[in-house]
Amino acid sequence: MSVTDDAIEAIKQMIVDGELRPGDRLPRESDLAERLGLSRNSLREAVRALSLIHVLDVRRGDGTYVTSLEPSLLMDAIGFVVDFHRDSTVLDFLEARRLLEPAVTELAATRMPSADIEALAALLDSLGERPTVEELVENDLEFHRRIAAGSGNAVLASLVEGLSGRTQRARTWRGLTQQGAVERTLAEHRAILRALARRQSDVARAAAAVHIAGVEEWLRQTLVERP
Repeated sequence: MSVTDDAIEAIKQMIVDGELRPGDRLPRESDLAERLGLSRNSLREAVRALSLIHVLDVRRGDGTYVTSLEPSLLMDAIGFVVDFHRDSTVLDFLEARRLLEPAVTELAATRMPSADIEALAALLDSLGERPTVEELVENDLEFHRRIAAGSGNAVLASLVEGLSGRTQRARTWRGLTQQGAVERTLAEHRAILRALARRQSDVARAAAAVHIAGVEEWLRQTLVERP
């Protein structure tokens, strides 16, 4: 279990135990981190993860509050639970991506116009050095969409776009909870880009396979650890 997972569990337990009730404001970040024996960075990542699924509400300039926890508000959270703990269908989509996208990336290495590869580099550069998880995932979707379009095969591009969208939540959750996931994703994107720019089709294929397999392996391990 990662340090961020520990922080998520600690906050969840406070809610379950009634220490934090719907509408309550969380203690100051420094005080809560000290109380839970966690780093402020780990606590901050946990708050971001719980706000994504509407358990916490981060109000800029005001503080962080427990939401109403009404069932209708938590539908997205229920969707996460279904995706990751009861229904492994998302693994099928990741497996399909692992089989399909390396071949598409291999085609793009020989067919993608140089101007489009340069635009792909600009897309990655637009993220800066420390993007948020949400910014990274949005950029990731566009990155893979452009590569698929660069394959020159409209059918394959359509398939990749459909598969990629279905795994978006898994990628977001990984970025929020797995230590180093953001940096790893950025490095893997750069490796794919270098292979495309050098027209190394076999290297591009391998880099894409490694990149997509990382998300799949993380999710498989998560399902094993949290049945």
